[in-house]
Amino acid sequence: MNTHAPSPRRILVAVAWPYANGSLHLGHIAGAYLPADIFARYHRMVGDDVLMVSGSDTHGTPITVRADAEGRTPQQVVDEFHPEFLRYWRELGISFDLFTSTGTENHAEVTHDIFRRLMANGYIYKGTTSQFYDPQAQRFLPDRYVEGACPHCAYEKARGDQCDNCGRTLDPDQLINPRSKLTGATPEARDTEHFFLKLSAFQEPLLAWLRSREGWRKHVLNFSIGFVEEGLHDRAITRDLEWGVTLPVEDLGPGKRIYVWFEAVIGYLSASKEWAKLRGEPDAWKKWWEDPEARGYYFIGKDNIPFHTIVWPAILMGYGGLNLPFDVPANQYVTFKGEKASKSEGVGEPVLSYLERYQPDAIRYGLAANLPETSDTDLTEAELVRRNNDELVATWGNHVNRVLAMTHKNFDGIVPQPGPFDERDQRLLEGAAAMLDGVQAHLEAVHLKAALHAAMALAQEANAYLSDTEPWKTAKTDRERTATSLYVALCAINALKVALYPFLPFSSQKVHDYLGLTGAIEDAGWEARRPEPGTKLQQPEPLFKKIEVAEVEGEARLSA
Repeated sequence: MNTHAPSPRRILVAVAWPYANGSLHLGHIAGAYLPADIFARYHRMVGDDVLMVSGSDTHGTPITVRADAEGRTPQQVVDEFHPEFLRYWRELGISFDLFTSTGTENHAEVTHDIFRRLMANGYIYKGTTSQFYDPQAQRFLPDRYVEGACPHCAYEKARGDQCDNCGRTLDPDQLINPRSKLTGATPEARDTEHFFLKLSAFQEPLLAWLRSREGWRKHVLNFSIGFVEEGLHDRAITRDLEWGVTLPVEDLGPGKRIYVWFEAVIGYLSASKEWAKLRGEPDAWKKWWEDPEARGYYFIGKDNIPFHTIVWPAILMGYGGLNLPFDVPANQYVTFKGEKASKSEGVGEPVLSYLERYQPDAIRYGLAANLPETSDTDLTEAELVRRNNDELVATWGNHVNRVLAMTHKNFDGIVPQPGPFDERDQRLLEGAAAMLDGVQAHLEAVHLKAALHAAMALAQEANAYLSDTEPWKTAKTDRERTATSLYVALCAINALKVALYPFLPFSSQKVHDYLGLTGAIEDAGWEARRPEPGTKLQQPEPLFKKIEVAEVEGEARLSA
């Protein structure tokens, strides 16, 4: 199957920017980073020109909240967690072309350019607004320094910028019974001067654009259209802060910064430009941002939907000449024992604790098999262990090891010359080809969980084929039949390692090597050529390790 034009497509994979204020948990990985990596790896494998970017959000108010609480500077908090994020990507195989931060000079320059253009085009204006002030701390409060009850769903821990429960964006003065996170005091409304983004000007263009979207996830599109239909209101894009991107104009005087909700989404563009500069090709970013044939996919969690389907498209429309998102395949939440994973609430173990206990591909597989694409998904340690032991070890890994071991035993580790294929042989060979087509169709549509399930269904079929043909028995009586059975099984393995590569890059590369193939599996392309008889196979080792779980919940250890 080849679902795209012969010339490579340009695919921008834009991934949510995590606040550098604490360790990430598996909910973050399943929500945005693993899906983005699966998608990017697939498109690289089919030959598309992929640019995958993200970075640490260094100006989010959760960082200053933590810094204030711990008596540190915001930069010290960032310096602790940004390197930890880089370790996640390295050990989990999250293949960014660039993972940077919003603390770079480049990001500030790009943000200033966007600001100036929008102002020149009449979409940014200066106005006076009422902002909450903490009389005890004697300072203005950024939105996230204010908590209270959500006016829409009554959630008691809504923030001044957004409710995590219902996903609505908010202004602090909308909260019921607001309180300062600094002192717990009831904040006072005081006038202050700020710059505003004229979101109201994009009401009709955004609605028309959203209604023209095809193939988007229903919960993303319905929420976005409903949000705009309720009416867009202009929002202040600056705050009384000392931490953040400076303003490119001096109209407001000292003590003001561009607020994070406006500048963070600009990171996708600034990271693309930084990547191009680092390559020594300063204009290379334009291929993904100015070519109307290029496609930008934004991988985020559902709490970020309005910023990527409304705010960022409005900024892009106001700037002019840059591509709007092609798709925003936002995921729902991963919950742990029914609670939404949260850094601030301490729900969900840090990623590093899982990396100490599980192989990277085991983590990737357990999450990919349970991606919250259409509804919240509850994740347990028992589920991760079951997926590893029953599916990776017993179904896929054991199949690879058995077939290769029998080929070594009976044919000196050489791909055998098969005899004529019977109906059962043809069924598996045709099933392998159909599986590869089906997985590709799912991946093109960003139906990642369905793609994985389709691949593993063939792994189960390949195991059934071995049980039917019993090459361990025919080896004693019919060498040609044994050669044919093992050859067909090797064909299925070759197709499966292609389909599973975006999900399981480490073990799939090992299978590629075991089959006597050279180079990186990604460079071999999205096809499963039948193994060449006479090819020398490598001696295999088990791909996956069984996990034994101690009686104390949450503890796991790998079997030798």
